[in-house]
Amino acid sequence: MRHVTALPHKVVEDHGVVIPLSDGTRLAARIWRPDSSEEPVPAILEFIPYRQRDLTAQRDSTIHPYLAGHGYACARVDLRGSGDSEGALEDEYLEQELRDAEEVLAWLAAQPWCSGTTGMMGISWGGFNALQVAARRPESLGAIVTLCSTDDRYADDVHYMGGCLLGDNLSWASTMFAYTSCPPDPAVVGDRWREMWQERLSHSGLWLDTWLRHQLRDDYWRHGSVCEDLSDIEVPVMAVSGWADGYSNAVFRLMEGLSVPRLGLIGPWSHKYPHLGVPGPAIGFLQQCVRWWDRWLKGVENDVMDEPMVRTWMQESVPPSTSYEERPGRWVGEPRWPSPRIDRRTHPLAKDRITAPGSEVDSDSASVESPLTVGQYAGKWCSYNAPPDLPYDQREDDGGSLVFDSDKLTERLEILGAPAVNLEFTVDRPTAMVCVRLSDVAPDGRATRVTYGLLNLTHSEDHSQAQDLVPGKRYRASVPMNGVAQAFPPGHRLRVSVSTSYWPLAWPPPEPVLLTVLLEGESTLVLPVRPTDSSDQVAPQPFGEAEGTPPLESTRLVPDEHQWKVERDLVDYESSLKVVKDLGMVRFEDIDLDVSRRADEVYTVRNNDFTSPKGTTEWRMRFKRGGWDVETVTTTELTSTPEAFHLNATLDAYENGDRVTARTWNTVIPRNHL
Repeated sequence: MRHVTALPHKVVEDHGVVIPLSDGTRLAARIWRPDSSEEPVPAILEFIPYRQRDLTAQRDSTIHPYLAGHGYACARVDLRGSGDSEGALEDEYLEQELRDAEEVLAWLAAQPWCSGTTGMMGISWGGFNALQVAARRPESLGAIVTLCSTDDRYADDVHYMGGCLLGDNLSWASTMFAYTSCPPDPAVVGDRWREMWQERLSHSGLWLDTWLRHQLRDDYWRHGSVCEDLSDIEVPVMAVSGWADGYSNAVFRLMEGLSVPRLGLIGPWSHKYPHLGVPGPAIGFLQQCVRWWDRWLKGVENDVMDEPMVRTWMQESVPPSTSYEERPGRWVGEPRWPSPRIDRRTHPLAKDRITAPGSEVDSDSASVESPLTVGQYAGKWCSYNAPPDLPYDQREDDGGSLVFDSDKLTERLEILGAPAVNLEFTVDRPTAMVCVRLSDVAPDGRATRVTYGLLNLTHSEDHSQAQDLVPGKRYRASVPMNGVAQAFPPGHRLRVSVSTSYWPLAWPPPEPVLLTVLLEGESTLVLPVRPTDSSDQVAPQPFGEAEGTPPLESTRLVPDEHQWKVERDLVDYESSLKVVKDLGMVRFEDIDLDVSRRADEVYTVRNNDFTSPKGTTEWRMRFKRGGWDVETVTTTELTSTPEAFHLNATLDAYENGDRVTARTWNTVIPRNHL
């Protein structure tokens, strides 16, 4: 990324800003803005719980001063109960959070350096609440940029996928368990820091317990899901994600369902801002943001809306790898979505084969009862690219799956959108799940997963209800896969793989399931085929070089460490995935603070014992300055029986080596067709 030091406006940075709320709570903020001698400017809010003074300080320093230097006041505000803000953070996207956001926007709009117009932007949490606040229509809000977020908190978030419990539900809950345990900085809040810290330790709670008690799409998940009524959003929306991210599907749905001016952008990236995007290529995303904000917050008649509604990175075929520096491909565009250029082609599935559209297939069937080890090469539901976490060669997982291969392609094939597998099937158990994968198989046999989908088969009507399956009864189900833009070269094959487990990406069903797929013409693969002509709607290089302001100065005191290990013990037949994400220790020179973070995750199963899946996590967070040294250690363990989930957790907090808080949780949560 190119570091920019010469900007159109001189930037003033306000540290230690306090924003008062109507209930007396005070939120901590950091604001970058043009010099006050200039005309008032629009304000842009990023409202997240990740500590603007330290944990996101380096990232923030590349984004917000850049936008401020182009004529905007940018505010990074810590949510209630995070960073140096008062209160406790008790869950994500609560009504309190959204009311707080509205008050913060009103406060920004009333400042003498603000023109009275505001925007919201953010990645992940900040992208979520930008959408949610937009649906509440605060008076000053003029537009939003939402990255790596979703309009549907149940169907398409870190918790559940297709009604199946995601392993990332445990991982993410453990992350927030650790982050909400962190203290405020005494250098900012003074002697009140212990009182504020104890409030967090006592009231933030174990969010995983809450999330596991809502296994269907109920009112808990409907809250904050703007898909309930997209017409509530009346401001322009730019929606952004990456193919390695977990949230690309929302971009398509927003482009289809919104009626406001909107742009969709999906690159090859993981869960990152596009100017920092990996896998690359990273792009000049902040320049794009300036054009967007100029158009909708300042009324500048530029050409930002002359671009196609949807721009995506059409990925070329690559060998399987858990990490890529760059994904070869090109930018393509569609003027609207759904695109009339996309042809949904239906390929009947026959014994071991994907047949051509319109083919007649003989009446047949194929059965599978997948071992619990299928899925150990799946990577994460949402890639962060550190440690390397993309799916690896699918051949070992294919060994425990039903596999259907196409003939060798004789010409190039490109798809854009969400493939689907339609299944006619029977099962021999009342609760079952299915995973379907689409892979690109090279001539040498290596299989690169292109996309996949999960479905809890007990959710026959919709995700708000579940009912037992009747063993032996014929059912039909459509399993949508994640949207993707992918090119398949001549000589390669397409592969559909079907399995009855996908651990640890998804929690397995209560007992092994025999799935029989009926191959009588109703079991099909549906591909969204894009023409491979030269009529793309965008120029070959639509974005400039990635750029931002120089990052905040820091010093690495202890190196980082990343691991992603699959291990199998052939004595007791235990298989495990072990993940280490150790960010080492970093000194933030401007505030003389040393920070370290380490997460260890282990996911194990034993033989084919469906009561054996276990996920354990441990997080260590430490903050140190002079004679002030605090650390929190949080652990979470999730296991299950056929009837219930068993959740055990601990939280220990230390000040200068002395333990000042110790809490434990031991809960049993009934399974509901999961």
